[in-house]
Amino acid sequence: MRYGSLTEFLLGGPAALAKGPVAVVMAEDPVEVDSTLRHALKAGFRPVLLLAPEAIRLDPATEALVHRVSFDVHAENAMMTAVNRLAAAAPGIWFHYCYNAEYLFHPFCETRNIRELIAFHTEERRDAVLSYVIDLYAGDLDRHPDAVSLEQAMLDRSGYYALGRDDPANPGRQKERQLDFFGGLRWRFEEHVPPMRRKIDRIALFRAKEGLQLRPDFTFSDEEYNTYACPWHHNITTAICSFRTAKALKSNPGSTFDIRSFRWRNSVAFRWNSQQLMDLGLMEPGQWF
Repeated sequence: MRYGSLTEFLLGGPAALAKGPVAVVMAEDPVEVDSTLRHALKAGFRPVLLLAPEAIRLDPATEALVHRVSFDVHAENAMMTAVNRLAAAAPGIWFHYCYNAEYLFHPFCETRNIRELIAFHTEERRDAVLSYVIDLYAGDLDRHPDAVSLEQAMLDRSGYYALGRDDPANPGRQKERQLDFFGGLRWRFEEHVPPMRRKIDRIALFRAKEGLQLRPDFTFSDEEYNTYACPWHHNITTAICSFRTAKALKSNPGSTFDIRSFRWRNSVAFRWNSQQLMDLGLMEPGQWF
């Protein structure tokens, strides 16, 4: 179903948010929009919302399965604005948000859907799941100048690290159970990436509640939502396998001519399965066996 604006959707489609989990996909360009939506549907999200300009075209079969909302995706903090409005309208509902050409993976997702993961995580008394945004890129930029290829996707197998997250309210101290994570293309080509955009952590799966706000750095106003684990044991983490950074580096005039290839000695083919991500330490199953 189509809606002319987010306001129209919130006024006319409240039943769509009555039961989750809800996936919100923001299409910044036409690249792999259909595959992103199909991936969310296959994962078990119902409903799936597409926020996109009118100019973006979809396969009619895919569009029939989603709620399409016209939205200014290039406005400042567009994702935060949309997520905060949607979450405010559906307290208690679980949400996932991502951009086009981004694909959420969770431990054992080949045999267990996202609803099962959320049910387990809720029993653990957790309301948010930490995600690492893992950069994907085409191995051959001559054949794929936009850096996107599902069939020849590659990722970095090493080069990831974490730093303690400083607590502005307590100078000289760091926040409990929070870390800033780095790596991937944003680390290797950091001279082309603003400092505020170099982190690869994102709280991309969460349960909405009254007053909760998603901030521009992809953290939430409730600090417990930003923790990687509860105090007593490790929790599940997920991975968002994303072409977004590669696309940006190859479409930006300031970086595209400096990058002839994204491949390096630690590039490996992405196998599109959760086991590879867990083997590389890019996803944590926690207590969920």
